[in-house]
Amino acid sequence: MARSLAPAILLAGLSACGGDETAPSSAAAASSGSGTTGSGGSGGSGLPSEPDPELVPKATGACPALSEGTITVSPDGKARQVQLWISDAAKTLDGPLVFYWHGTGSSPVLEPPVGLGQKNIDAIKAEGGIVAAPYHDPAAGTFPWFLTTGDGPEDDLRVADEVLACAIEKVGVDMRRIHSIGMSAGGLNTTQMSFRRSGYLASVVTYSGGELSHPDEQDPSNKFAAMIFHGGTTDHVVIDFKPISEKYRDTLKGEGHFAFICDHGMGHEIPVDAVDSVHTFFVDHPFGTPPDPYANGLPAGFPTYCSL
Repeated sequence: MARSLAPAILLAGLSACGGDETAPSSAAAASSGSGTTGSGGSGGSGLPSEPDPELVPKATGACPALSEGTITVSPDGKARQVQLWISDAAKTLDGPLVFYWHGTGSSPVLEPPVGLGQKNIDAIKAEGGIVAAPYHDPAAGTFPWFLTTGDGPEDDLRVADEVLACAIEKVGVDMRRIHSIGMSAGGLNTTQMSFRRSGYLASVVTYSGGELSHPDEQDPSNKFAAMIFHGGTTDHVVIDFKPISEKYRDTLKGEGHFAFICDHGMGHEIPVDAVDSVHTFFVDHPFGTPPDPYANGLPAGFPTYCSL
């Protein structure tokens, strides 16, 4: 199994503190969204099938035109750059929005095509969707994201809020299909985002992330799903990612979420063999999916090291 990026790139700067940072399945039939802010209506489970409009962020600054490449958004008047993957399909289709948070020393341009797979990014674009990878703020310090260690300001999450709000304003978004994924520091940030932005996230994937703290959940009623990767007993960079990944799973399951572990056993790396399954997981887990479609077993083709 190939390495994602050189460990020196993914792990740079981690020693300074106690944290690191396919073809769609049948659920794709539900991929075309209502756009804008969603209705908050109920699905077959009796749970909301879209986010509560009160929890959908509004833009706080001027929204730029959305195009492939680097854009600048200004949450609360502070300019931040974001790498976008988007196509002309977004002009006519309301597609998914996937946030990607890179690892320490890595790149918002280079890492997402590894962690998601370029063909899956292309598939998201073809649906009218967007992959958004923020650039880090140097003020965050040793790690790229303010919440890497589980405690800090929500500046990076406000960037995500602004991207979502501007995507709604400029092109439309399938509000059932907003997801987050990240590696290492980005995985830890995704964990924090899953709690702090549970008002609009449908499902999340963490590569060597995990729970260092459990903040208040924005919307405890949203039982988002999580696919949680770690690299086994050698997945150690200052902290052990195996136990904190397992803690994250246990917390979520204890609160009624669907969550499972994929132990790829390769240490602190992105398991590139799993990216098609990650994309399928996102497709199969829109907002408000309980009862979970994987409750009786994972789909054929998922890595054998993933288990319920």
